[in-house]
Amino acid sequence: MISTAICLLVTACGNGGNGSSTGAAPDQSALSNVARLGETIFKDTSLSASGSMSCESCHSPSFAYAQPNILAVPLGGAALDQSGFRNTPSLKYLQSNPAFFFDAEGTPTGGFNRDGRANSLAEQARRPFLAAHEMANASAADVISRLSRASYAADFKRHFGERIFDDPAAAFDRVTLALAQYQKEDADFRPFDSKYDAFLAGRVRLSDQELRGLSLFNSPAKGNCAACHTSTKSTDGSPPLFTDFTYDNIGVPRNRAIAATADENYFDLGLCGPDRQDLKGRSDLCGAFKVPTLRNVANTAPYFHNGRFATLREVVAFYVRRDTHPEEWYPRNVDGSVKKFDDLPAEFHKNVNISEAPYNRKPGDVPALNDAEINDVVA
Repeated sequence: MISTAICLLVTACGNGGNGSSTGAAPDQSALSNVARLGETIFKDTSLSASGSMSCESCHSPSFAYAQPNILAVPLGGAALDQSGFRNTPSLKYLQSNPAFFFDAEGTPTGGFNRDGRANSLAEQARRPFLAAHEMANASAADVISRLSRASYAADFKRHFGERIFDDPAAAFDRVTLALAQYQKEDADFRPFDSKYDAFLAGRVRLSDQELRGLSLFNSPAKGNCAACHTSTKSTDGSPPLFTDFTYDNIGVPRNRAIAATADENYFDLGLCGPDRQDLKGRSDLCGAFKVPTLRNVANTAPYFHNGRFATLREVVAFYVRRDTHPEEWYPRNVDGSVKKFDDLPAEFHKNVNISEAPYNRKPGDVPALNDAEINDVVA
C-alpha cells in the first residue's frame, strides 16, 4: 500500500490538486445562502476524524470533482492510511441523474454512486462522512459535534434554527441538504463548456482526427461507444451527458493495487454487493456497474470502478482487444491458460457483456479498432 506520506504528497487525502483549472471561476454571489453553506461544508476538513479530509479532498474542482491523484482508490480514515474500495467518480453533470429504477424492459437505470444505491445528491453525501475508510466519523452526532465548533456554526444555526444542534439527526439532514444545494446551484458542476459543446453549437471545428474518432465512437460496428455513452443532443436540445444511466458488466480486470484484493475471496460485485444490499439476491446483476459520464474524462484518471487503467488509450484498447487478445489484460492460470474475467467469481462470468460490439469477438478475430483508430477515438 502507498504510505500516508505519499498519499498526502499526491493529495489523495489532503486539499487541492495539481491539475489545471477547468474554466473561469463561477460567480458565487449567485448562490443561495444554503448553497454557500454547502460549499463551506464541502471544503471543511475539520468534519473528518483526521481533521485533514473534506469532500473536496477526493472530489477536486481541478480534476472535474473527481480524485486528484494517480491512486487506484483514495486513502482515508482517522490516520489517512485506510485504503478505499472504489475509484472516486466525478460529481459533475449529476443534475439530470434520475433515482434508481428498473425500466420497462427490466434494465437497471439511474441512481447515484457506482452501484446506484443512493437516490439523490443528498443521500449520496451521507456515506463519506461515516465510512471508516473515508472521513471516519463514528456517527451523525460525531459529524454535528464537529460542525458545532466550526467557524460557520452560527451561520448554520441562523439558517436552520438556533436549536438545530440539539437534534443531530436533523442537523445531519441539513448538512446533506446544503451539500446537494451547492451542487445543484453552482454552475461549475455543469458548465457545458467543452470543445465538443462548442462543436455541437457550430462555433468550432473538430480536427480531422477528432472527426474520425467521433465517427468510430458512434459507429455500431466499430467502437459502438455511443450505445451507452450518448453523444447527441437530447430531443429537447440539451447537450449530451455521455451516459444513458444504465449498468454494464464488462469484466474489468482485478486491480491488485486495492488492499482488499489481497483476500482472494473478496470481490466487488457492483449492483449485488457488497456495499449495496437490496439487490444481493439478483445474481444476474452481479458485476454490473453504472455507465459513467465521459464528460471531462481526460481529467479523471484512473478509470473504471477499481481504477484499473491509468490512461484513456488503455481503456479503449481494453474495450476492443479484451476478447481478441485476453492475455494482454488478464493473468494466466498455472496451466498457462488465460484467467479471463479474473475479478469475478466463475459463476458470474456469464453476466459479462460478450454480445455487443466491440465485445462480440474471440481470439484470432480482428479487433473492432486498429491502433490508429484507437488513437482517433482517444483524440
